[in-house]
Amino acid sequence: MVPPVTAPQLQEPVLPELYAPSRIFTWPELQGMALDGILLPLYGKSYASPGIAVTPRLRARAAALTVPDRMRTKVVAGRLTAAWIYGCASPPERLSLLVDAKHRISSVRSARGCNLHEVRLGQLDVLSLGGMLVSSPLRTAADIALHVESDQALPALRRLLDHPELGIRLRLLTLAVEAAPRVPHKKRALATLARLVPPS
Repeated sequence: MVPPVTAPQLQEPVLPELYAPSRIFTWPELQGMALDGILLPLYGKSYASPGIAVTPRLRARAAALTVPDRMRTKVVAGRLTAAWIYGCASPPERLSLLVDAKHRISSVRSARGCNLHEVRLGQLDVLSLGGMLVSSPLRTAADIALHVESDQALPALRRLLDHPELGIRLRLLTLAVEAAPRVPHKKRALATLARLVPPS
C-alpha cells in the first residue's frame, strides 16, 4: 500500500518577473499596462514582462496566486494544469486540482475556478514549484492518459514525452498506467499510449 503523500514544504517565492495585484499595482493598472504592451497576461490576474522566459516555476506561481492561501497545502495542480505548468499544454480555463483522499474534497469545496479530483497520492507523485504543489511529470502524464479524452490527451502527452528534462519515457509511462489500480478508462488509456509509439 502506498503511504499517503507528505507534502513538500511550500515556499512563497518572490518572483520579480511576475506582476500581480498588490500594494504597488492594482489589477486595473496591470490590465492597462497589458493593453499598452508593457506586460503580457500569464494566468488569472498575473502578468509577465515581455521578453522574459516563462518557466514552469513562473506558471506555477501564477496558478498558486489563484488558489486561496488556506488551500495551497491541501491541493496539487494536476492533469492538464500540471502539463501547462511544465510548458506542455495550453493555459487551463479552470485549474485541475488533485486532493489527496486524506484531506477530503469537502474541506476545499469552496474553491472557485477549479475542478477538484479526490485521488490517492504517493510520496513521489508531488513536488513543490513556485509556491504550488504540482504532480510529478510521470504522475501528470499517467493521469492525462487515464482521465483526459484522447483528442486532448495526445498533444499534451507528445509534448511531455518530447521534453527530455522531464524524464518521462513511453515505456515507463505505459507501466505506470498498467500498474494503476482498477480505474475506469484504463483500456482507453493504453490505446491512447499505443498511438504514441512511432511507426517502425
